[in-house]
Amino acid sequence: MNRDEAYALMMQFTPSVSLQRHMLNVETAMRAYARHWGESEETYAVAGLLHDFDYELHPDEHPNWGVMYLRGNTDTGEDVLDAIMGHASFTGTPRDSLLAKTLFAVDELTGLIQAAALIRPDKDVRQVELTSLKKRFRTRSFAAGVNRDEVEQGARELGVDLDEHMARVLRAMQDAAAQEAGA
Repeated sequence: MNRDEAYALMMQFTPSVSLQRHMLNVETAMRAYARHWGESEETYAVAGLLHDFDYELHPDEHPNWGVMYLRGNTDTGEDVLDAIMGHASFTGTPRDSLLAKTLFAVDELTGLIQAAALIRPDKDVRQVELTSLKKRFRTRSFAAGVNRDEVEQGARELGVDLDEHMARVLRAMQDAAAQEAGA
């Protein structure tokens, strides 16, 4: 499956603009890490775009329903399917690959960054500063739905410093927003 096919599928199954934005943000962070690791941007992008595509229509079966659908109806690679299963800790799927570890690590963090942007008067992620993001991370009442323990666990599993991880994902989202604004 390529990025365009993944995007079309995500749009077909995800009516919510905010959930679409989340998956696009995860795609952005995944691409940044793919470049950092020297891995396939296309594969990482597909995993980012599809990790929650089934959540809105099948919340009680997520991500099992999505992986079964992808396995039966698309040519999505097993590495992507394993990463999608692994991003949801409750499935018990081990995160054995760098792809799976990266998806898990960026998922919750992109939500925190998006929330930090949305409280700004301009709602512009390009204006979010790392120091402010780190402060918001420590304030558990801010974006309370973001699982901070999973953000920290994700950085540990990747073997990267938490501040470095936050900076890389923030920078990726800011670069994407700048590119979007310039388009």
